[in-house]
Amino acid sequence: MGAVKSKRVPRAVREQQMLDAAVLTFARRGYSAASMDEIAEAAGVSKPLVYLYLNSKEDLFSTVIRRESEALVAAVTAAVEPGATADRQLWSGLKGFFAHTAAHPYGWAVLHQQVRTHGEPFTREVAAMRAEIIAFVTKLIGAAAKETGCVGELAEREVAGLAHALVGAAESLAEWVNVRADEGASGEREHPSARDTAATMMNFVWAGLGRLTEGGRWAPGGLVGQESASGVRG
Repeated sequence: MGAVKSKRVPRAVREQQMLDAAVLTFARRGYSAASMDEIAEAAGVSKPLVYLYLNSKEDLFSTVIRRESEALVAAVTAAVEPGATADRQLWSGLKGFFAHTAAHPYGWAVLHQQVRTHGEPFTREVAAMRAEIIAFVTKLIGAAAKETGCVGELAEREVAGLAHALVGAAESLAEWVNVRADEGASGEREHPSARDTAATMMNFVWAGLGRLTEGGRWAPGGLVGQESASGVRG
């Protein structure tokens, strides 16, 4: 009897297996220490096949970054509630962000930690992802300012800075959530839910934004604008 032929795995499926193995290896070992041998072993394929499908280690890392970046942006975009108020859209987008980073901690580690230590050309992919998210947040903050009747001064002078600050804070919070090691009664690691983490972010950012849209601004001598008119000082 002839040998029974094993079912061939489609190339697209095999590539994703390799990329999954690469994400895990790069996150755990770092780009420099990770080897193509380790990645091939984790994917259950030969090293020549990895090179055949994904070329060099540098190309593989770039492909990983691109895939993880696109997945993160897609998760945030899909989570946003269409037609909702600006704060609800931001809230739902943040929940999508924190849910995705919690569900894909190795992918987030590659994007947020490994890429920063290796510079170009890898940082370009992450920069493009951040720019897309920041543009989205900028639009929401601008919409919120208009909804509250805030004058154009806020939109022109501060919206972009607020959007960059919010995205940076969310990235830092996601890193903190994914590495904390609190133990519950079960003895297993417990992480705040995406909902709780998003609420923390909204309480930090949106409350301050609300004060700005109401005319209250911080100055070295205390709050000015609507708050100072009420006798409130910093």
